[in-house]
Amino acid sequence: MIKIQFITHQTPRYSYIQSAQMALEGGCRWIQLRMKEATNDEIIDVANQIRPMCKQHHATFIIDDHVELVKQAGADGVHLGQQDMPIDEARRILGNDYIIGGTANTFEEIVLHWQHGANYIGCGPFRFTSTKKRLAPILGIDGYSDIINKMKQHGINIPIIAIGGIGYDDINPLLKTGLNGIALSGAILQANNPIAEMQHIMTIQSLHS
Repeated sequence: MIKIQFITHQTPRYSYIQSAQMALEGGCRWIQLRMKEATNDEIIDVANQIRPMCKQHHATFIIDDHVELVKQAGADGVHLGQQDMPIDEARRILGNDYIIGGTANTFEEIVLHWQHGANYIGCGPFRFTSTKKRLAPILGIDGYSDIINKMKQHGINIPIIAIGGIGYDDINPLLKTGLNGIALSGAILQANNPIAEMQHIMTIQSLHS
């Protein structure tokens, strides 16, 4: 499982496409296209520009929310939030050749996604983040440690990716809990040099590989 995932975000400085391009140039090999307020046509238009960049960099390309757009966009899979289509229904539509990730905030939600055939879990938030409008209870380091311990006790083996307000200094402590990876957005796009910041973060990943 790729340890560093990048979630696209549009800012006053950068477009969705620019954000993905900078993450890829910085060494990230997992891009999730997240365009919450966009129409299907707008998502496909952006996906058609990001997909070739991902292929060029041998990166995984995931669409957020829209199961119905995955094949049209040429994506490798979909990430589903808690208000989106259920994991098992998405699996019936896409089959076994596509990656399906699910958002979770509790151990019980992780179990449900695991039972329904998810490939990985985006678990969070770690701390407050302005990129989410409806924020679930904040987990912190202790919350992740508790979840990982419960998974071990119950023999549940599915990759867990931390998400939500994560910065450079958080990554080592988070990975030490047993998490499989980190999802980032603001930490990259708010940096003075997003490409250099991603390169810096990728050096942490290499220490845990």
